[in-house]
Amino acid sequence: MSALGALIGLLLAIVLIIKKVSPVYSLILGALVGGIAGGITLPDTVALMVSGVKDVTPAILRILTAGVLSGVLVKTGAAASISNTLVRKLGERHVYLAVALATMLLTAIGVFIDVAVITVAPIALTLGYKLSIPKSSLLLIMIGGGKCGNIISPNPNTIIAAENFNAALPSVMAVNLIPAIVGLLFTVYIISRFMPKKQEYVTLAETENKETGLPSFAASIAGPAITILLLAMRPLFGIEIDPLIALPAGGLAGILAMRKLSLLKESLAYGLEKMSVVAVLLIGTGTIAGIIKASSIKDVMLGMLADTQMGETLIAPISGVLMSAATASTTAGATIASSSFAETILAAGISAVWGAAMINSGATVLDHLPHGSFFHATAGVTNVKINDRLKLIPYETAIGLVLAAGSVISYLIFNS
Repeated sequence: MSALGALIGLLLAIVLIIKKVSPVYSLILGALVGGIAGGITLPDTVALMVSGVKDVTPAILRILTAGVLSGVLVKTGAAASISNTLVRKLGERHVYLAVALATMLLTAIGVFIDVAVITVAPIALTLGYKLSIPKSSLLLIMIGGGKCGNIISPNPNTIIAAENFNAALPSVMAVNLIPAIVGLLFTVYIISRFMPKKQEYVTLAETENKETGLPSFAASIAGPAITILLLAMRPLFGIEIDPLIALPAGGLAGILAMRKLSLLKESLAYGLEKMSVVAVLLIGTGTIAGIIKASSIKDVMLGMLADTQMGETLIAPISGVLMSAATASTTAGATIASSSFAETILAAGISAVWGAAMINSGATVLDHLPHGSFFHATAGVTNVKINDRLKLIPYETAIGLVLAAGSVISYLIFNS
């Protein structure tokens, strides 16, 4: 199938998403048009779309079960307790580090990045009012921390990338740890210094930080700790515990540690609601991934990169960047890129773990564009005006580029 047909389908999906048409239907229609425009019959197009969905089905199952841990962390107050404790311990002197680290940790232990920002925002805004820190600066710091946590997390983007490369999830999380730390330092100590001078400040009415009734930090961190321990059994002791078991087990252990069993139903309902949205989105991304995978677009990309020194290495992060830009979503970007380019990347001699990791980091570069929900959700929770939110895009992109570059450099260092 021609690369042009796949590109036509992808561009159609992008235009529809920008026009606020449902991303799922936009991707399905883009896949259908892309297949036909690429020169294959309607039945064959449908078969490729179904095949693409089949490829992501195992990951969808694992993502749905991950909702147990995510729901428990949010609905029991564990996520708020963890963020409040970190900010309180680091104090006002290190407010940027505290806010970024809190968002990074929440995302790293399995909370969605937008939910992590929503969780940290109240205490960040309170500190912003007290210390006269502009809202846009606080939002950028939270987003930067969330992006850093997202490439080392058991979140849908990492799960799907690992699944499509048939790589161990804990290994994919671990190899991006150094880039995540570098990205955190870049966010806190470098990019924050280049923010525009004219910004809107936090008002008293926007400050609200409820700390009453939250579980202790030790009890709150118990669930994520159990999850990480179970996932680490494979690389440490050769005992494989699938994320499908480890993630819900961590959630149940956490709710027992916090003695909030009465909130189990509410936590499960919340987790399922959040993950169901992702699962349905993955069906749409699976259809267009099936079309892209069958097209010659991979050969076109390799041809464009052939004259560069690291052409075959760069296809992983660049595919993540391009697909996240198309969908304005880390999860969708990582899904399409890993589904479409995994075979090409593996054939180039790049290991499954590093291929998944570099795609995952690349998917953070442009996942914040305005045609995605993350852009608007983060603006809303901090009451940042759309014009001011748009001004953050170059800074967010710079953070994503540091993460992607850090992943590539780490790969080159550890595989030289």
